[in-house]
Amino acid sequence: MLLDNGHDVTVLDDLRTGHLAALAPEATHVDLPVHEAARVLTPEAGFDGVLHLAALIAAGESMVRPELYWHANTVSSIALIDAVRAARVPRLIFSSTAAVYGNPTELPIPETAVKAPTNTYGATKLAVDLALTSEAIAHDLAAVSLRYFNVAGAYLRGDVALGERHDPETHLIPIALDVAADRREKLQLFGDDYPTVDGTCVRDYIHVADLARAHLLALSAAVPGRHRIYNLGNGNGFTVKQVVDVVREVTGHPVPVEVSPRREGDPVELVASSALAREELGWTPEKPTLHDMVGDAWAFYRAHVLGQR
Repeated sequence: MLLDNGHDVTVLDDLRTGHLAALAPEATHVDLPVHEAARVLTPEAGFDGVLHLAALIAAGESMVRPELYWHANTVSSIALIDAVRAARVPRLIFSSTAAVYGNPTELPIPETAVKAPTNTYGATKLAVDLALTSEAIAHDLAAVSLRYFNVAGAYLRGDVALGERHDPETHLIPIALDVAADRREKLQLFGDDYPTVDGTCVRDYIHVADLARAHLLALSAAVPGRHRIYNLGNGNGFTVKQVVDVVREVTGHPVPVEVSPRREGDPVELVASSALAREELGWTPEKPTLHDMVGDAWAFYRAHVLGQR
């Protein structure tokens, strides 16, 4: 989308979890980790913005290996912020997360809600949010944090198809698709005794194409000396069981489920208020339904994982 909008794009990615095949041929790839960004972000390079998307994201793992998350998510981000300042790059857009809110005291969750992460992952992201606020005030940075809720779907346009390819996979929808495709025996459902309509956790899902559009809008809306924060979600929550039911409907395959104990640090319900993003960025989701997200994810999965057209 950046390329389509006339930007020159350099992608910094050490491919620890990324895939070179996902890189547009018009973009430049630099094989470096985030904490070495200063090797690319130099005053002479002429960059006018940075989108910081890199992080470790597994909430459960962050509770048993917190040191990995503090280094990868927070220490590396501070190094990147230092590089942005030294290179005099005016704008930075940061991938934050709904996990900063923990178990919210109000729903849907506004940006002003209490921040009380229940896992190390959320804490590492909140630390960077706080650092960006200080950086914007002290050094006139135009900073925007986009607090993602659950991102899903795939980006499909012409011959371009980009979907989730994590190893190991930790996200619900691609795991459920694995089960539907007989690549996994069953789906582990972590806890069915939550105080929700069917006992499973509630999450707010956002299509990856809608998320990408928000980044372009944030680049245009960033204001020097200010750190603006926006929630990105649909404002509607879906339980795990509801997601699995839609996967069954879209794929036409059974998805056997095995109930496992709750995972430490999993909040009960996360649903966004995206009113501020709608008002200030002019952003609205164009693909808000689970059928949109699961349908696009399944189309990508069939073509690029199963090799079916």
